[in-house]
Amino acid sequence: MEIRPARFSDAPALARVHVDSWRAAYSGLATDSQLQSFTYARREERFRQSLAAGAEETYLGTVAGEVIGFLTLGAARDPDLAPDRTGEIWGIYISPDNWRTGIGTRLADEAERLLTSQGYGDAVLWVLQDNRRARRFYEAMGFSPDGGSKFIDWGKPLKAVRYRKALQPAPQNDP
Repeated sequence: MEIRPARFSDAPALARVHVDSWRAAYSGLATDSQLQSFTYARREERFRQSLAAGAEETYLGTVAGEVIGFLTLGAARDPDLAPDRTGEIWGIYISPDNWRTGIGTRLADEAERLLTSQGYGDAVLWVLQDNRRARRFYEAMGFSPDGGSKFIDWGKPLKAVRYRKALQPAPQNDP
């Protein structure tokens, strides 16, 4: 798998992966109307706006040129965290046909590498409390709940919990 920064022209592929994975991951958690309102056209427009503004960092995972996953990251957005010290993985999404193939692990590792290279000492992310699959994945990656929580309204209130991990700086090569 190749990982590269997303380009404006990648918006349709990002939307496809995001909608497909979102609908599969949140089926049974979000309401049916919320899942149906999450459309390719809306997500493509949102990705175009985001990529044009440079407001967040998005990286694609591709195999043979096909986008099969992506990650988005940046400074932590929570007011109780120091944005110069704590980076945030805003999302990791994988095409459902590629779940459990190691792609998520590769993207999470890349997110940690990128955040570390930007000087962050910790990484946080948010996950729905009832999304057991995602919670197991992030726990296997070394993240653990840090006590932060909030409610998200996706047609019904859903509790999200914040996970945190201390980042390890890359080893320095001695000259």
